[in-house]
Amino acid sequence: MLLYATVPGFYAEVERAAQPDLEARPVLVGGHPRKRGTVQAATEDARRAGVLVGMPVMEALALCPQARALRTNMRLYRETSKRLFAHFRREAARVEAAGLDAAYLDLTGSDEDPAEVAARLRRSVAEALRLPLQVGAAPIKFVAKLAAEECEDEGVLWVEAGSVRSFLDPLGVDRLPGAGPRTVERLHGLSVRTVGAFAALARETIETELGNHGLMLHALAVGRDVARLRAAPHPRSMSQESTLAEPELEREILAERLAELTQDLERSLALERLAAKRIVLKVRYGDREATTRSRTVPHPLHRSDDLLRLAEQLLDRTQVGRRPVGRIGLALSGLVRVGGDDRQLDLFDES
Repeated sequence: MLLYATVPGFYAEVERAAQPDLEARPVLVGGHPRKRGTVQAATEDARRAGVLVGMPVMEALALCPQARALRTNMRLYRETSKRLFAHFRREAARVEAAGLDAAYLDLTGSDEDPAEVAARLRRSVAEALRLPLQVGAAPIKFVAKLAAEECEDEGVLWVEAGSVRSFLDPLGVDRLPGAGPRTVERLHGLSVRTVGAFAALARETIETELGNHGLMLHALAVGRDVARLRAAPHPRSMSQESTLAEPELEREILAERLAELTQDLERSLALERLAAKRIVLKVRYGDREATTRSRTVPHPLHRSDDLLRLAEQLLDRTQVGRRPVGRIGLALSGLVRVGGDDRQLDLFDES
């Protein structure tokens, strides 16, 4: 069984979650209204007012005048996406990303009810991130995605193996993956408007009218899909950087910045249940020359105090105190799942 989990209007919902004063107000995200910017995302209340992705922001505001229009903030969306995917990985070992806002989760081998997993996932994302998650469950990838799109207010829709055809049949034929405008127009010319009507079409007619592409679509219409989940491993690295307002010479101030970075990294590691075996310190001096120092430890680390102790040792191997520093950063790699072995820093190898 597969889950497809998504946050509709992701950019706009992230902005609303980040700004509590927007909770009761429609939100649009896109380009500058006065420069013919277009809508990239909209919250559900804005979509109900007729706002569509791709329309000019000025037109969207005319349809939904109470909406707040915001410019795109990709850094915020990427950071939130990392946290969202950490929740996905807590529920399934195999996860395939489908953009910043969605993923397929493989529940193969789990005895737990998919609807219960989906409900728990929705609760955890709502509580931790204040984001509205929609989840579809099905034995086939594209059906799970369609189920998530169809679940409406309930937030979860489970299409069991024996119900795939009854779920697909009433849907418009344009909902099939790969059914573009020209294909849909050809099918409408044959009086075929639903998936069920397409499934009932003779193979010879499909091959004559649509060729091999039509046969592929027909396989989907009858509930056959050979697409497999392509799971990505957990993140291979994590990093945090801090730019100082003015180049800084004092080691104590730089150590304070390192403390903030290690706390952020500890939270990121905890979300993914990971620990790191390698840490890299990145320093850019005031004259923009950059240098790095690194160390590898035999036993993975995930606590901020351990990371900070090692980062400060690396800092002492730079020219800090003699040359002003404009930017400082830390990168972690050699990431592994947290296990029982969590020894301290007395056993490390220099590299």
